[in-house]
Amino acid sequence: MTTASPHAHGVHFGRTDVQNVGMGVGIVLLVVGILGFIPGITTQYGELRFFGPDSRAMFLNLFQVSMLLNIVQLAIGATGAAMSRNAMGARNFLMGFGLLYIVLSVYGLIVGVGSAANFLSLNMADDWTLLVLGVAMIGAGWLMSRHMADDAR
Repeated sequence: MTTASPHAHGVHFGRTDVQNVGMGVGIVLLVVGILGFIPGITTQYGELRFFGPDSRAMFLNLFQVSMLLNIVQLAIGATGAAMSRNAMGARNFLMGFGLLYIVLSVYGLIVGVGSAANFLSLNMADDWTLLVLGVAMIGAGWLMSRHMADDAR
């Protein structure tokens, strides 16, 4: 039987790695949601619509955005920051919202950019970024929480 120090399984400054990653993702999504409302960072700002494919505003001149998409990013970011107060919450945030991002990505790829069903105003760059982010979030949530049961004992 071995005993491991708290640091051995990723506990730093009273927070686990999964909490730090969950908080980091939450903060990044909050910042992205806020920046989506700032002219200049969001080009063609006059074309920003509440929802739908008619929103022609572009975040960083690459990602099509709408007010609804920015609000969703803000809500998910705030949820991530709140859920990351404990390790299980951070794990659930990363895995649950990672899955949501994968579903939104697949939905966006299926309905297409110009479809009326594209209610979040996602373009191909959004779809692929959401897919990569979703896979990364699920992977981080799983990898960084593998030892949670061991650490609880």
